[in-house]
Amino acid sequence: MADEKDKKPQQNPNQINIELPEEVAEGVYSNLAMIAHSNSEFVIDFIRLMPGVPKAKVKSRVVITPEHAKRLLNALNENIHKYEQTFGPIKQTNEAPQFPMNFGGTMGEA
Repeated sequence: MADEKDKKPQQNPNQINIELPEEVAEGVYSNLAMIAHSNSEFVIDFIRLMPGVPKAKVKSRVVITPEHAKRLLNALNENIHKYEQTFGPIKQTNEAPQFPMNFGGTMGEA
């Protein structure tokens, strides 16, 4: 008879092993997102808009299927609901974000 130690733990066949590389785990800051779509995919560009800089940079682009976009929408709705239950309503305005143009310092100084 085989020893119990020799048996490998049984894995769920639907379980996915996800690896998170260190450089990805740091995350990318974004304060603007643009979304476009075709009949077969959604493209989400995550953009960093910096005060006083006329040009914004796309920091990350994610391309997903329409089905996955719907799942993402549902997951975001669920997580926002949980967040607001814990921390209160998220305040929202209809205007574009207002940044101080110089972060409180004199422009052009190093």
